Amino acid sequence: MELAQQAYSEVWDLDVFFKGGSESQQLRTHLDGLKDQLASLEETARALQIPVSVDAANEVANLINSIRDVALDLSQAGAVIGCFLAADTTDKKALIHQGEISTLGARFSTVMLTIQQTLAKTDADTWKGLMESAELKEFAFVLEEWREEVALKLSEEEESLITSLSVDGLQGWGQLYDLLVRDIKIKIDVDGVEKELSVGQANNLSSHASADVRKRSFEALEEAWGEKEDFFASALNRIAGFRLAVYKKRGWDSALKEPLLRNRMSEETLDAMWSAIGSHKAPFVDYLNVKAKMLGTEKMNWYDMDAPVSASTKKLSYQEGAEFILQHFGEFGPELEAFSRKAFEDSWIEAEDRPNKRPGGFCTGMPKSEQSRIFMTYSGTMSNVATLAHELGHAFHSYALRPVHWMNRQYAMGVAETASTFAEMIVADAAVKAAETNDEKIALLEDKIQRSVAFFMNIHARFLFETRFYEERKNGIVSTERLNDLMTEAQQEAYGDALDTTHPHFWASKLHFYITGTSFYNFPYTFGYLFSLSIYAKALEEGEGFEQKYMALLRDTAVMSVEDLAMKHLGEDITQQAFWAKGVALCVKDVEEFMELTSVKG
Repeated sequence: MELAQQAYSEVWDLDVFFKGGSESQQLRTHLDGLKDQLASLEETARALQIPVSVDAANEVANLINSIRDVALDLSQAGAVIGCFLAADTTDKKALIHQGEISTLGARFSTVMLTIQQTLAKTDADTWKGLMESAELKEFAFVLEEWREEVALKLSEEEESLITSLSVDGLQGWGQLYDLLVRDIKIKIDVDGVEKELSVGQANNLSSHASADVRKRSFEALEEAWGEKEDFFASALNRIAGFRLAVYKKRGWDSALKEPLLRNRMSEETLDAMWSAIGSHKAPFVDYLNVKAKMLGTEKMNWYDMDAPVSASTKKLSYQEGAEFILQHFGEFGPELEAFSRKAFEDSWIEAEDRPNKRPGGFCTGMPKSEQSRIFMTYSGTMSNVATLAHELGHAFHSYALRPVHWMNRQYAMGVAETASTFAEMIVADAAVKAAETNDEKIALLEDKIQRSVAFFMNIHARFLFETRFYEERKNGIVSTERLNDLMTEAQQEAYGDALDTTHPHFWASKLHFYITGTSFYNFPYTFGYLFSLSIYAKALEEGEGFEQKYMALLRDTAVMSVEDLAMKHLGEDITQQAFWAKGVALCVKDVEEFMELTSVKG
C-alpha cells in the first residue's frame, strides 16, 4: 500500500530553536548566556600572549574552539532574529533583539580583532612552525588570511573604535532603511480588486499577464520610492561615507579592495569576467528587442522585463513545486534529494504569500543546530520554483560543510552563489526538457534567459552604479537627482541601450545597496552564476557519481582563493576571459533556441 504523501507546510518552524517567537524566554536565556560567553572570550583575548614557540600551537587550537563556540551561538541567535523580522516586519520585539545582537556582534568583532592582532605579532619563523604543526595545519589558510588582513588595517585600538562606532553608525543606517521599507504600502487595483500590498507582493506583479497591471504597479512602486527618496539617499550616502572614511584611514584607494578580499578574488579575475560579458552582450540585446516587439513595443520597458511572452502561464502549487524540485535533484544525486526532502518535511521554508513579509528571498544558516531556513514569497510561477531551488542550493552548501570545522566553513559570497545557482540550473534545465508544448517551452526558456539577463545586465548595472557612486561620494554627498541619473546611465549602458524606460529609483528599491555587512553585493552573483555553469557542464559530462566530487569542491570553498579552487577542481584559469566566455556561450544557446521557437511561432 502506498503511503500518503506528506503535505509540506508553507510556514517555517522556528520554535524548534526558540519556542514562542520574539517573546521567547529561551531566546532571552540564550542571549544572556551569550553575553557571559563573550565576557569569558574577552578575558581570554586580553590574557593572550604573543606565541614565541611552536609549543603555543595547542593553546591557539583551544582558542579557535572557544571562538567557534561563541560564533555558533551568536550566528544562531542572529539568524533566528533575522527570520522573525523577515516573516513579520512589524515585529517590534524582534527589532529590539536585532539591536541587541548587533551590539553583541560588534563585541565579538572587537575580540576577534584583539586575537588576530596578537597572533599577527608572532615572528616569521615561529609562525611558519605553528602553521605546519599538527594542531593548526588544517587552519593555516584562514590564519594566514588573518595575519595578512591585520597588516592591511589600522591599530587594534583604532579598528576596535571603528567597530564600536559602526553599531549606531553604519549598521544604524541599514536598519533605518528596513524601517522605511516596512512602512511602504502599495494600493493598486488587480483584476478588479482594490488591494493594499507590501513591497514584496507588489514586486511579484512584475510578471502579471496584464500589461496595464505591470505598468501601474511599477509606477506605484516608483512613486513610493520617490516619496521617500531623500531618506533613502541620506541612508545610502551615510553608509558609503562611513566606509570611505574607514578606507581612507587605512590607506585604501579603491572601494573594491574590501569586497575583493572578502571574496578571495583578484581584480584580474573580476575584470576578465566583466570584459567577457561585455564582449558577448549582443545576443541578449537582440533577445530584449525581440521580446519588446512580441509585447507590442519598439524597445523594452523596465516594467515589461518579467512579462510573460507565451500563452503558457503554468502555475504549480507549493506542493507541486516541491515535488518537481525533489524529482530532479534526485536525478543529480541522492544526497541533494534526501537533504532537500528533509527541508520540506521539517518545515525549513517560509513561502506563504501574506502581508508584512519583507521582499526578496534568502537562505540563512542555524549552525549550532546544523539546519538552515529559507525565506521567500511563493506565488506559483516557475520562476518561484527556480528561486526555491536556488535557496535550497545554499542550504545544501552548508550541509556539505558539516564535517568541516567552523573555522573552515566561512566561505565568501561568490562561491556561495555557485552552489545556489547550480541547484537552480538543475531545475531550470529539467523544466525546459519537461515542457509539453511549444508555448510552455518558450516560457521556460525565457525564464532561463531572464536569469542570464539579470546576471549579465541587471547586476552589471548595479556594479557600474555602485562603482561610480563611490567615486563621486569621495567628493561629498551625492544628491537624489544625481543618484537617479547614475542609475539610469548604468542601466542604459549595462543593457546595451535596449531600454526605452528605466528604473531611476532602483538604488532606493534594492536592499542590497543597504546591507552593511558588505559593499558591492552584486558582482559575486554573476561570478557564482558563470562559475556554476562550468561545474554544471562538468556534471552533465560525468553523469552519475559527480555528486561526491561536487561536495568535495564545496568543502574547499572556504580554504583557498577562487583562482586556486577553479584550478584544483576544474583545471581552469579564471583570470583569463576565455573561461568566462565559455559560460556566456552556454547562455547564448538558450537565446538562440528561444529565437528559433518564437520565429516559428510568429
